[in-house]
Amino acid sequence: MAILENINSPEDVKALPADKLEALCAEIRDYLIECCSTNPGHLGSSLGAVEIAVAIHRVFDTPADKVVWDVGHQAYAHKILTGRREAFRQNRKHKGLSGFPKMSESEYDSFGAGHSSTSISAALGMAAAERMKGSRHHVIAVIGDGAMTGGMAFEGLNNAGASKADLLVIFNDNQISIDKASGGLHNYLVKLTTSSGYNRIKSGVWDRLGQRRIRSLIQRVVKAVKRAIIPQRDRVNFFDSLGFRYFGPIDGNDIEQMTETLARLKNIPGPKLLHVVTVKGKGYPAAEADPTVWHAPGTFNAATGERTGKKSANAKYQEVFGVTLLDLARKNSRIVGVTPAMATGCSMDIMMKAMPERVFDAGIAEQHALTFSAGLAADGMLPFCNIYSSFSQRAFDSLIHDVALQKLKVVLCLDRGGIVGEDGATHHGAFDLACYRPVPNLTIAAPLNEAELRNMMYSATLPQYDCATVIRYPRGAGAGAQWRDIPYTYIERGKATLLHDGSGIAILSLGAIGNKAAEAVKMAEERGVNVIHYNMRFLKPLDTEAVDYALDRATRIITLEDGVVSGGLYGAVAEYVGSRQDGSHCRIEAMGMPDRFVEQGTPGELYSECGYNTDDILRKILGSD
Repeated sequence: MAILENINSPEDVKALPADKLEALCAEIRDYLIECCSTNPGHLGSSLGAVEIAVAIHRVFDTPADKVVWDVGHQAYAHKILTGRREAFRQNRKHKGLSGFPKMSESEYDSFGAGHSSTSISAALGMAAAERMKGSRHHVIAVIGDGAMTGGMAFEGLNNAGASKADLLVIFNDNQISIDKASGGLHNYLVKLTTSSGYNRIKSGVWDRLGQRRIRSLIQRVVKAVKRAIIPQRDRVNFFDSLGFRYFGPIDGNDIEQMTETLARLKNIPGPKLLHVVTVKGKGYPAAEADPTVWHAPGTFNAATGERTGKKSANAKYQEVFGVTLLDLARKNSRIVGVTPAMATGCSMDIMMKAMPERVFDAGIAEQHALTFSAGLAADGMLPFCNIYSSFSQRAFDSLIHDVALQKLKVVLCLDRGGIVGEDGATHHGAFDLACYRPVPNLTIAAPLNEAELRNMMYSATLPQYDCATVIRYPRGAGAGAQWRDIPYTYIERGKATLLHDGSGIAILSLGAIGNKAAEAVKMAEERGVNVIHYNMRFLKPLDTEAVDYALDRATRIITLEDGVVSGGLYGAVAEYVGSRQDGSHCRIEAMGMPDRFVEQGTPGELYSECGYNTDDILRKILGSD
């Protein structure tokens, strides 16, 4: 790390001799691998984007020139170069660095980016602001090919091209986001970058040119070759049609070519798009060979590439979903799967491998995925659409307008509901329960364990569930309940189950967080306090009979949910109690996520920070909180 240890700001990058840049990139990669091997993070994307980060900070005057990263997990090299090299060892840890760009963390983070497809819109807003202020500062958006499939990216391109704003979009094309990229834009880019005639002639000419200075003299010749080989219909490309000047494709992992190209583009006015082709996992053989696994590999042996993360003895909820979906699909020919680019993460890849014709990857486009599912349902299919909880917020209008309003039977499975851990505020499934509860024609369910998830999925396919069903469940390992090869059991819509009877105090829990409540209830019983504990199972419809039972026997009711308490289960129970005309004086107390954004950390650390870990629940029961 002889070079990197002296890089404390972009000014140090600018001061380096040009012939040291390649070595700097190699040292950054080694440092990323070293740090991420013991402190897991998003490795593959950042390994591929090292030269992009170095070239930007070499050529542009950051932070006065603004850089917006999309998605933010490719920005690790950017963080290391902007005064956070040592702090990066605490990346994604509790009270440490965020795993994504974050405006409050550094002046070099021009815009926060945990979700995808936002960079062009944000950068265009900055470019417009710079123009209104009379400033000549540059604005750069770095967007991956996966993020470019999102509808918001297209909207930003359309607006930016028409605005003639001074904006540079660096399009990082590695042909894979998390899973293999899909869709028409991906297919177009593959054709553009793999034209056999173009690449054969370009390589032959390029290899014979020698020095870069000589190469630059015949750029126009190469461009003419490109025009001659690639058909007119492909050459006048998508980006040109939107008003962008298109440059590329170039090798995004060639630091000399990257810096020279950015220097030439820097002062060209108007909207420009530089298409760079990179290798996800660049420089680490294991990551290059399997970019899906090495997108976020967990801990590993840096020397051998052997992954060393501990595996829970219990199945993950994601596995339960994937295995159950395939089983249900084999029994019901109407069932299809839809995912916005998260087939592996949510385990829909299990069905995709067995029944590829019945699984649809919509790309990173959650709103489209849900409305596409509505279209399938409208024509007689039974779609299971799986979206990460925090990503589903982008499809809120589709859920209301295209699914619920038309009473279409779509099963929306919300993965990673509640606290997710080290990905932090942008990824916690905090708001789904509170957001979706007011929407008519919805059933909203949350399983206590693996068996309930399996049975809820089965029940949602039956005629008794005559509208859309939302099933939300957490990330990671389940509670250890038996679920494989057991007969399906129908779960009555809107019916809670009594897990423990008592008096004086009642806990109404929703979802897997109820397992912590069950532990606390058992510990309270050992202290002579018997608690009523209901596994509510459904937020909507709410089991008012269960609430009435608690009201008749308790003076305190504690609601427990792995989400924001404002508007969720606490809101539903408090509203119902308030609507009763019997003058009930039962106190309703809430446990769940507070009215603020929760940052990164291990789930255990964050449950304690938010006050609803097992010990917190016990203290609440005993009245000593």
